[in-house]
Amino acid sequence: SFGIIMLAIVKGQPQILTLREVLDHFIDHRKEIVTRRTMFELKKAEARAHILEGLKIALDNLDEVIQTIKTSANPAEAKERLISRFELSDIQAQAILEMRLHRLTGLERDKIIEEYNQVMALIKRLKEILASEVEILKIIKAELADIKDRFDNPRRTEVIAVAADLSIEDMIVEEDMVVTVSHSGYIKRNAVSLYRAQRRGGKGATGMRPKDEDFVENLFIASTHSYVLIFTSRGKVYWLKVHEIPQGGRAARGKAIVNLLNLEADEKVMTILPVKDFEEGRFIITATQKGTVKKTDLLAYSNPRQGGIIALTIDEGDSLIAARLTDGSMDILLASHNGKSIRFNESDARPMGRTARGVRGMMLEGGDEIIGMEVVSDATASTLVTVTETGYGKRTSLTEYRVQSRGGKGIITIKTGGRNGQVVDVKLVEDESDLMFITDRGKVLRTRVSALSIIGRNTMGVRLMVLEADERIVAVAKLAEKEDDEGNPEIEETAPSGGAEAPGEGA
Repeated sequence: SFGIIMLAIVKGQPQILTLREVLDHFIDHRKEIVTRRTMFELKKAEARAHILEGLKIALDNLDEVIQTIKTSANPAEAKERLISRFELSDIQAQAILEMRLHRLTGLERDKIIEEYNQVMALIKRLKEILASEVEILKIIKAELADIKDRFDNPRRTEVIAVAADLSIEDMIVEEDMVVTVSHSGYIKRNAVSLYRAQRRGGKGATGMRPKDEDFVENLFIASTHSYVLIFTSRGKVYWLKVHEIPQGGRAARGKAIVNLLNLEADEKVMTILPVKDFEEGRFIITATQKGTVKKTDLLAYSNPRQGGIIALTIDEGDSLIAARLTDGSMDILLASHNGKSIRFNESDARPMGRTARGVRGMMLEGGDEIIGMEVVSDATASTLVTVTETGYGKRTSLTEYRVQSRGGKGIITIKTGGRNGQVVDVKLVEDESDLMFITDRGKVLRTRVSALSIIGRNTMGVRLMVLEADERIVAVAKLAEKEDDEGNPEIEETAPSGGAEAPGEGA
């Protein structure tokens, strides 16, 4: 393949056009041509019908017309007398005078009448075309098909698929990257080695230097060879490769995500899912702020367009807050802003198409909203960490979250209000996991999960991060570590804020 620049003069101005725009301009041009041609043919047909109407009058009054012509002194007088007697136009009278005598026979008279009927039918058809854009488009389509039939010929070149020895990805080192997305829409990636682990209650390190009052909203870790599905608040999904995301230092702002994706003005990135392969038997669960959930086959997301595709239909006043990958047999856990949660079987939500609205996952009260979603199985040994905006939180066993029916009010997961404030996010963690807390001032704190004691569900929790006055935690990310042969920590997996790790693979 090769790239081209489609530069054209449009309304007197040079413009670079997309393929769709070129086709639109071509269709507009053909519509104008067909319209002008039809108007010309209509004018010509109406002129001919006018003459034929005069000839019909002459044939219907043949003896009187002949007598008028015979008794006239000259052609000019004959024309004037015909116009006066039969209310003819100058053109009609002239046509009668120029008519040859052989056309007065019965056969020729029938031909004139037949021609008149044909011309009137043509006029009716031409007027129908001018009155309907659909008819004009049908003509354009038929003419293009005719050109294809007349000039089509077999392909003269032979295209042979040959596997290349190297691809672009072969030249890119596969390694884990920390990808961050800010509130104002800046995105970047950098090596995980730039972040070191600290004890619970530390001050944190700068993970991004935001512009003005911008702050980090999403953070996840994925391989440079992974795909990422980017879900937005408006229920759309976009597709990128991790190595296509620009790399920058830990304190750099990154690049505006609108330069990588065709986001709308009020569209915000909510969830980024790392995916290795699109295969059968896997699903994406989406959840909205108002408690709606939807289950869709992963294959439905395998071919996004440049402008994104619909992940689910969002009702007015609602927005997408999270998406997760599942194997079809897991439990869904939703958590709310006011500290409530519900766990129900994934089978309670039947698979739906991408554009469906979904079903109720949790009944919300008092203006409450869903802030997080996780997927769990009976075999998981994970625990649930709940984090509040003021830097408090706790780690709780999943056994305290019993399976309920979908659509219920749920149970308390942490007491909110007072020192705790509202819940920011919930994360499934293991003993060997690390957590990253991100504040609205761009600070990042990495904490070992093993440093958090497991406590009861209906409790206040403990301090997770020391915050300055008016500073708030805005996002949480999970890291899992293992040690290499030299005993150094190595990042293995992660789940993004509002996102999910792909089952059975590294992020």
